[in-house]
Amino acid sequence: MIGELARLPAESTQQAVGYPSLFLLVVLGSLVPVVPTGAVVSSAAVVAVHQSSPFSLLFSFGVAALAAFLGDLALYWLGRRGVRSKNGSRWLERIHDHAAPERLDQARTKLTDHGVAVLVLSRLVPAGRIPVMLACLLARWPLRRFARGAAPAALAWAATYQLIGLLGGSLFREPWEGVVAAVLLTVAIAVAPGVWRRVRR
Repeated sequence: MIGELARLPAESTQQAVGYPSLFLLVVLGSLVPVVPTGAVVSSAAVVAVHQSSPFSLLFSFGVAALAAFLGDLALYWLGRRGVRSKNGSRWLERIHDHAAPERLDQARTKLTDHGVAVLVLSRLVPAGRIPVMLACLLARWPLRRFARGAAPAALAWAATYQLIGLLGGSLFREPWEGVVAAVLLTVAIAVAPGVWRRVRR
């Protein structure tokens, strides 16, 4: 068995390891909002660009979107358990700790005015997902209603960060150069809003 694995083409080995790793990292990043999942998806897209299979980008997009959707559903389900629980939940506390009070107030207002559409936008705004999810929890949205917004949100999010990776992979000949560029760009996108708020203050 080991000998057979050793004889596999490098690209097949990358796919066999890469897709499950991508799925697990994105799910983990959805549950623990400190994992830079955007950089992970962009890096996977860079690698896919340099592979010979025409379906590599499509597969990485599908895996990332599915993982983001399932991760969001899992976190929301855990948060709902905390809302219903008399003594609260550590998952609900974690969600609350990652939501600044002013961002939460904005999210609750926008959720009241625009409903499910806010979920889609929250996935595309750095640090916007958690306040909106918490607002949904406090509004006691059922899981089914949350899922209706989480599905297109996950698709839009995966497409956005895959485009970043596609750009990085197209500009550089070596995959590692594209990965570095994609990671730096996604980190800059994530950090920019916080820096801007501090500068304004």
